[in-house]
Amino acid sequence: MLRAWHEEAKNHQVWQKLRLIVVHATEVYIPLNTNQSPFNVGLPVDLPEFSLEQITKLAALHHLTWNREQIGELQALIGGHPYLVRLALYHLAKGDVTLPELLAKAPTEAGLFRDHLRGHWWNLQQHPQLAEAFINVVRAEQAIALEPAILFKLHSLGLIQLVGNGAQPRCDLYRQYFAEVIGHG
Repeated sequence: MLRAWHEEAKNHQVWQKLRLIVVHATEVYIPLNTNQSPFNVGLPVDLPEFSLEQITKLAALHHLTWNREQIGELQALIGGHPYLVRLALYHLAKGDVTLPELLAKAPTEAGLFRDHLRGHWWNLQQHPQLAEAFINVVRAEQAIALEPAILFKLHSLGLIQLVGNGAQPRCDLYRQYFAEVIGHG
């Protein structure tokens, strides 16, 4: 249906007035038929990482009176990952957890991000080739080169950030958690 509407806009002026915004997450990499997928038309827009200034503004909107050091500690752990930033700020503002508790427990099964991390680990276990490549990324001291298809899939899952033609974990939380999981696996 989305593809048909997009195609109709090329031929009929009334359809050109229709604007669609389709939002989807790439947490679960599902191979789609590119000839039938509604996600290969239009303009893709990736949600960028939040900057330190944006996290500061979000913290203030959550009525958290933090100094730059506290915000820096959170960012050092989760980077500017939009979902993780939002989840952390929500629970910190509610008083469910303090920043020191969040930082200490984050990469553990008792941490705030456990469901998110377990979901990624489960996805990786379903695709051994991706799991092996990601384990290598986690163990590496610096960005490493990967096969382009693997690089694309791990990046699409949101697990890595690209550094030149190489990959490193998207955030320190991922490095810590997966290093621990790998050590026990």
